[in-house]
Order: sequence, then C-alpha cells, then structure tokens
Amino acid sequence: MVKKIVFPNGLRLLLAPRPKALASTVLVLVEAGSEYETKRTSGLSHFLEHMCFKGTVRRPTHAVIANELASLGAANNAFTSQEYTGYWAKAESHKLAQIIDIISDLYLNPIFDPKEIDKERGVIIEELNTYEDTPTDDVHNVWSKLLYGDQPAGWDVGGRKEIIRKLTQEDFLSYRRDRYTPPNTVVVVSGHFRERDVVAAVRERFGHLPWARRRAKPKTEERQTKPQVAVKFKKSDQSHLVLGVRAFDIFDKRRHALQTLSDIVGGGMSSRLFHRVREDLGAAYYIGAGAELLLDHGAFTVSAGVDRNRIVEVMGVIIEELRRLTKDLVPPQELRKTKDHMIGKMVLGLETSDEIAGFYGGQEILTKKLKEPNEVIRDLKAVTAEEIRAVARALFTDRRLNFAVIGPYAKDDSFRRALHF
Repeated sequence: MVKKIVFPNGLRLLLAPRPKALASTVLVLVEAGSEYETKRTSGLSHFLEHMCFKGTVRRPTHAVIANELASLGAANNAFTSQEYTGYWAKAESHKLAQIIDIISDLYLNPIFDPKEIDKERGVIIEELNTYEDTPTDDVHNVWSKLLYGDQPAGWDVGGRKEIIRKLTQEDFLSYRRDRYTPPNTVVVVSGHFRERDVVAAVRERFGHLPWARRRAKPKTEERQTKPQVAVKFKKSDQSHLVLGVRAFDIFDKRRHALQTLSDIVGGGMSSRLFHRVREDLGAAYYIGAGAELLLDHGAFTVSAGVDRNRIVEVMGVIIEELRRLTKDLVPPQELRKTKDHMIGKMVLGLETSDEIAGFYGGQEILTKKLKEPNEVIRDLKAVTAEEIRAVARALFTDRRLNFAVIGPYAKDDSFRRALHF
C-alpha cells in the first residue's frame, strides 16, 4: 500500500514499496503546466522542463547530468502536460539514493544559463515543427483550440514559436518561484527501499524550502450552444479526425462510467468502432476513443486516421455508435468483457516501478486523494449498463458536439451537415 507523508513546508512524499523489485523509481511532480501560463508565457512550463536538464549548480552542463545517469544504467525522462510537469529516473534498487540526488538537483538547482536558453529555443521550435508535421498529434491541438479558444486550456502545451523566441532568464526564474514550491510538489518513490532512508533523503533535500501559498490555476471557461467544426488544410491521402463532446471534470462520480463507455466504443481491437470502421469498412488504420478529465473540464473523444474520401461516411458510423449507446443498454457479456479488458490493462501496466509511481503520483497531483488498484478495480466492476446509458444521454447532445480534422479540405460544409446526433 502507498504511504503519504506531508512535510511541514507542504511537500508531499508518497512511498510505494515493492520489496522484491529489482528497480526503483523516483518521480517528482509539480503543479506547473500550460494551464498555469499567460499569453506572454505560453510554452514556458515545457521550456523550463527542458532547461532543468541543461545544467544545475552542482552539475553545470547537460553532459555531466547525462553521463552520471548513464553511468548508473538509469532510465530517465521528463514531461509537461496541461496541469503538471514531471521528472523521473529509474535504476537498480541499490542505486536509489543516487537517482534521488540527481532528480532533486534538477528540481532544486537549475541555473538557466542565458546561452543555454538561446540554444534550447531552437530545440523547442523544432519539437513544435515535428508536432505540426505529424497530423496524428497536431489534430489534438486543433481540437483543443476548437473547444477552448484563446485561453490556457486551448493553447498548445509546447507554446507558440513567437513566444518561445522572446522568453528570458527572468521569465524562467519568476515562473519557477511561483510554481516550484513545496505545496505544489509531490515526490514519489516506488520499488525496493528502506523507508527511513528515503524519508531522510527527501527531508534533507526538500525540507529547507519555505512554505508558500498555493495559487489555483485560472478557471477554464466553457461556452457552446451548437455543434462546432474546425478544419486545418493539409494536402494528404489520409485525414486525421477527432470527434467528441465536452464532458466533465476528474472529480465527477460518472467518470468510471464514461471510462467504461470509452473502452466499449474504442478501447482496442475488440471495440465497436474498431470492428465497424477498420474491420468491416476498411476505412481506417487506427481508431480509438478516450476520456480526458482534468481539474475543471474534460472531454470524450474518438480519434482516427481515415481515407480522405470516406471521412463523412466514417463520421456517420461514429455518431451512429454513440447514438446507439443513448438508447440501448450494453449487453452483459460485452460489459463484462470490457471491464476485464480495462482491469487487465491496468494491472499489467502496474508491473514496473515507474508505472506504479505514475499511478499514485498522478492521482495525488490532481485530486489530492489516493486509491489503491483494488479500489479502482472495485469501482470499475460496479459500473452498470444503466449508468453507461445515463452518461451517454447526458453527453451525446448536439450542443456538446465537436469535430476537428486535418486533411485536404477547403470547406467544412459537408462536415457541418453530418455533425448531429
């Protein structure tokens, strides 16, 4: 079971022991992401994440950091999302003290050398170019902008190139002072370790930091009265689409029903849409569904890469399947199979220390509450066909419906005509 310790300065430490684990992970999560930014600093959270690997007071260059991690045989990475940033490393369990030292150093002591900032701008811009050239990724940015417009929830996590080119060392220092504080931070350690050693190591490195008042992110505004369409022109043989609806936040009691619905619709090769769109129609290579539920907003989406000439046909099939869920109860055998699929996927995903750290850390950084895997399994097993139909009826309405596509289309008329339940 996971153990949570809150230090006097507000820092949270989660301990997830696995006595027989050969490898252990340290993960540091911070309430700092694109939804905490302003127009003038859009992309700063992600840029700052990069800069933490460019040098610290104790490890002044990227090469020193990279070589030390390599000498430990460690796996490591970092990531930035809309609502938090994470830094992690995993190594053999007897090397846990060293990776705690390195990851805490990245968090605590980045130097933000102006020369390195200037060099890294090019890297960030090329990363943005990569996403723009990858429609499977870029269509989700088109989708977010369609739903949320010109507010943080609608901005690309990576930011805009014109902003990236202007960010200064002071921007990094100011944002870090504001967001990288103990109450905004969760440290997770998973694997084989002695609890007292880990607690002492984390206290030594983070305990001196002063408490600071937590500032909530700006509230996401949602306004929609009719179906919406966004088309981004790109000459191609395949079109990439996202079709879905506005949903609710991560605290909503209907979340397990929506997650189960998502798996029924597009949770893998046995899902309804995989069978109909790929196997029966042969109109797509990939198609899937998911629910992204965040602090104050959420969405259910179906995404697919389809034959450009059959996209309206595929839209019709997707909408037909969603409409069917508002009318018919999911048959018992299909519901049982779906739950087994979801539970099995979750359990298999928790076989490694880094996945375990992410499982608990993700809950804590967003909800401030922790559930053990068996509790999540219990909640999923309790979902009924009636609850799935109820959430479908609540969400699958024209006024919540949205469609984003990247492909060789000059107009959106045919999409607008097809977009209704």
